[in-house]
Amino acid sequence: MDKSRKSGIDIDLGNQCSRTAYCWAKKTFSHRPEGSGNPLMTVDGAFSNVMNYHGVKIGITSDGIGTKIEIAERTGIYDTLGFDLVAMTADDLVANGIEPVNLSNILDVDYLDHEIVDALMRGLYRAAKEARITVTGGEIAELGNRIQGYGDRMHFNWCSTAVGLIPENADLIEGTTIQPGNIVIALASRGFRSNGFSLIRQVMEKAFGNEWHTATYSHEQTWGEILLTPSRIYTPLIVDILHANIPLYGLAHITGGGIGDNFARVLKSSGYGANLNTLFKSHPVMLTLQQMGDIPEQTAYRLWNMGNGMLLVTEKEALKSILDLANTYHYPAQLAGVITPEPYILLSTSGCFPQRLEFPLE
Repeated sequence: MDKSRKSGIDIDLGNQCSRTAYCWAKKTFSHRPEGSGNPLMTVDGAFSNVMNYHGVKIGITSDGIGTKIEIAERTGIYDTLGFDLVAMTADDLVANGIEPVNLSNILDVDYLDHEIVDALMRGLYRAAKEARITVTGGEIAELGNRIQGYGDRMHFNWCSTAVGLIPENADLIEGTTIQPGNIVIALASRGFRSNGFSLIRQVMEKAFGNEWHTATYSHEQTWGEILLTPSRIYTPLIVDILHANIPLYGLAHITGGGIGDNFARVLKSSGYGANLNTLFKSHPVMLTLQQMGDIPEQTAYRLWNMGNGMLLVTEKEALKSILDLANTYHYPAQLAGVITPEPYILLSTSGCFPQRLEFPLE
């Protein structure tokens, strides 16, 4: 059985449920007449959607940070989760060429702990400053034993909705203009973003027992601390690329589903595939976990980003401009591959069991 299913995560079932939910949502699009808030995206499965409000186009998306929250509960470190919350929604917006501007959040708790709430919001402030967005408000709901988690302090779930604008004279990025011969640029991740933690926790508990977060990862960090590494927020770099009129034909935010699923969402509208030979190498912590759990290469690349947080499709002539701009943000970026006529993604892996994986476009 696939390791992801054994951990309680079934990517294929998740994709099926997402498609079903979107199918029902799409039936509501006709509820609003043209120009009064009707969605504009022409590609199903995009990272966000855009509405037309009497000529003003507003992007919107929602997401949460899942069970990475448990790592904060275990370590007592709460002020980094805001980076994961902002990254999950802001980077989804910018993946469709939308500049994020506002974020609203919902914090569901069992009971209130002001010290933890203050740490969460302090981190959210810092993340919003980095992403150049405002936090417009939100909701804190006390739900009692409907919310559970690790330890005796406040337990919570945290989700957000982000909205944004399409830059002036710019088009939505839906992948429809991608052509064979375009290049793919990878932006490196810092570590695990906000997905794949159910499998991580299963591996860690088997290796170190219930208090696995206290086990030593290196002379500087525990396992809990390394796994809590906050997500890099790509929004400022992508927005500045857009404002510089550097061509971008497709953007994939690599979260749940990994490179295969997320990049396929970008490529399916064109029907073209990709050959990814020079992605960033997998982070050492990912290799260690993969080895500890004897996790197959395909499972690792479907559940984790394996060192690559975002993929950009552009022209060969734009490579230097994008790499130079990424360097000013201290974001590692490199040429990862090329768009091909064949309808599948070929991926050279760098996990514990390096191989060539093939992901068909759905």
